[in-house]
Amino acid sequence: MGQRQNQAKPLALIIDDERSICSTLAGVFSDEGWKSLTASSGKEGINYYKNNHVDLVLLDVWMKGLDGIQTLQKLKEIKGEVPIVIMSGHGTIETAVKATKLGAFDFLEKPLSLEKLIPMIEHAAKLQSLREYGNNLGDHSYQLIGESESIGAIHRKIKVVAPRNSWVLITGENGTGKEVVARNIHLQSTRGDKSFVAVNCAAIPEELIESELFGHAKGAFTNALSSKKGKFELAHQGTLFLDEIGDMSLKTQAKILRILQEQSFERLGDTQTISVDVRVIAATNKDLQEEIKLGSFREDLYYRLNVIPIHLTPLRERGRDILVLANFFFEQLSLELGEPTKCFSSEAENNLLSYHWPGNVRELRNLVERLSILVTSRFIEVDDLPDYIKECKVDTENLSEPNSPATLKEARSHFEKSFIIEKLEEHGWNISKTAEAIGVERSNLHRKLRNFGIDLKRLKM
Repeated sequence: MGQRQNQAKPLALIIDDERSICSTLAGVFSDEGWKSLTASSGKEGINYYKNNHVDLVLLDVWMKGLDGIQTLQKLKEIKGEVPIVIMSGHGTIETAVKATKLGAFDFLEKPLSLEKLIPMIEHAAKLQSLREYGNNLGDHSYQLIGESESIGAIHRKIKVVAPRNSWVLITGENGTGKEVVARNIHLQSTRGDKSFVAVNCAAIPEELIESELFGHAKGAFTNALSSKKGKFELAHQGTLFLDEIGDMSLKTQAKILRILQEQSFERLGDTQTISVDVRVIAATNKDLQEEIKLGSFREDLYYRLNVIPIHLTPLRERGRDILVLANFFFEQLSLELGEPTKCFSSEAENNLLSYHWPGNVRELRNLVERLSILVTSRFIEVDDLPDYIKECKVDTENLSEPNSPATLKEARSHFEKSFIIEKLEEHGWNISKTAEAIGVERSNLHRKLRNFGIDLKRLKM
């Protein structure tokens, strides 16, 4: 099989016997930050596919020699995991169904539109990142997804903290991903091949929490018919994650503090001392310093746990991470359900960006799953959204500049965006003509449109 050869950009393979289409598509992929190979026949495409690390294939149905369906079958036999998009100028439901059954990722009708093509390219790129990141991490369920500076800072902190055995206190609102961060720390640590034991301190009744944490001996209390290991013992040589630690009673906090200091304990109803080697990561949605003032959390336990503090930013403050996460969840569900990946329309994305997200990432994940099941179209429109999100509106013209420009840089950016929109209107939203008229490379103009949040649905090739 071909090698990636330190290739930073994803690689698209375009198989079509119309050279003009190959050339146009290669330009679009270049604008999107991809490399591309073009083949004018199924046989040539298969050869390229064998000898290169391809991330996405666009394959025409009607070709001389091997047609698209036959080529699709051959490609799937070589490497089955690469997304293959079928293109057809004579698209029929029968062809689309047949291609899907053979493993096609999607089906596009010619003439291709940027409105449909660009989201598909973006989703394929994210899908490839998902695969590679999941392979590196080992478990795609606990990926820390986002492109914002706050998430970048968390990744950097995890990289530094994980190899040490220091204890960590993670704070943040419910649904921000505290357990995801804890598992990333564990997986990237020297304990990554040992147990990760999670305890939701808020979900265990007060009378049972000691038994859960420390275990009990047979006969320690009514219905204790056999001995049981506690969470501390189960996490020996691994990581113990104490979630919602702010909900522990003061009595349990005192016992936890003693165990953390001594790394030993006795099961309930037993006198034998058990020694453990456990790394503790704690998490809470409460302000523990305020809880200390109220007398509901021990100050000494707080300082024992708070060796390395990590705070997670609420989703509403992470900007376009909302869209990055939404697409990631759509791709996960696509893999699970074996269906084409869905996405939000530009108008729906604007509503998502303006919504408050009190339930944070968890709420977004649930919304995406619900819409994936209930909406049959590839694109999720504003009308498909719940009423409480429909009511959230964003001024798309000022999405990048919510307030009046405060600096020269902001003013220049504001002017540039207005100028580009004006020129696009003059040239019928044709990106090539507009780029030529204002004297910039098409790829450079395309990047500016994306950075300014300008709706790409109206663009023409």
